[in-house]
Amino acid sequence: MTILDGAGAGAGSVGEALPGVVLLSGVVGSTAYGLAGPDSDVDRLGMFALPTVSLLGLHTPRDSQVSTDPDVTLHEVGKLVRLALGGNPTASELLWLPDDLYEVRTPLGDEAIAIRTAFLSAPRVRDAYLGYATQQFRKLLSRDPAASTAKVAKHARHLMRLVEQGYELYTTGHVSIRLADPERFRAFGERVAADPEATRPFMADAENRFAKARSVLADQPDERVVEDWLLRVRRAFWEG
Repeated sequence: MTILDGAGAGAGSVGEALPGVVLLSGVVGSTAYGLAGPDSDVDRLGMFALPTVSLLGLHTPRDSQVSTDPDVTLHEVGKLVRLALGGNPTASELLWLPDDLYEVRTPLGDEAIAIRTAFLSAPRVRDAYLGYATQQFRKLLSRDPAASTAKVAKHARHLMRLVEQGYELYTTGHVSIRLADPERFRAFGERVAADPEATRPFMADAENRFAKARSVLADQPDERVVEDWLLRVRRAFWEG
């Protein structure tokens, strides 16, 4: 079985080198956030369904496919579900893209978008987004002196993005992938590139904001809703 490109797939979109069917894919990363520069790569993310019977034997197919030319990451639906339930910001992004950034959409992909809040839980969102931001923070403070200012600025922009998007999701139950004010993030990146210590007060404030905030999210994701969708996918693709 090969990938179905789907209506609206553009140049450089998902190719046909995978033993499964893409249910949903789109442009993510810096382009989606509005932070891309002239030299930025265009990143794509998607999820695909394998024939269910192929998952039952001793030797199962790979559950992720990654290419770098073009930059495409595809996760099998079971893996995407696990990542999203864990609050993984990168994987979850696929379910929150603006409509114009989707390149492949299918009915089952749209169903996943429709139940995207079922994947969420307050502790996992907070820990994932703030945790990823903290990792970026530590990298910035222990950076290689030879690292370019452009690279440091990029890490700082994404640190700030993780905090802001995570806080929005934690407090409202919705996340805006396309940033309303990209220049604010670029300015922060330049400040940190000049002085990485500028991240300290920002991260201290972020931790304080999360600690004081009241989340609208449940303490646990709605696994019943998610599993119901996943089983529909498995039935639909039983033999491919």
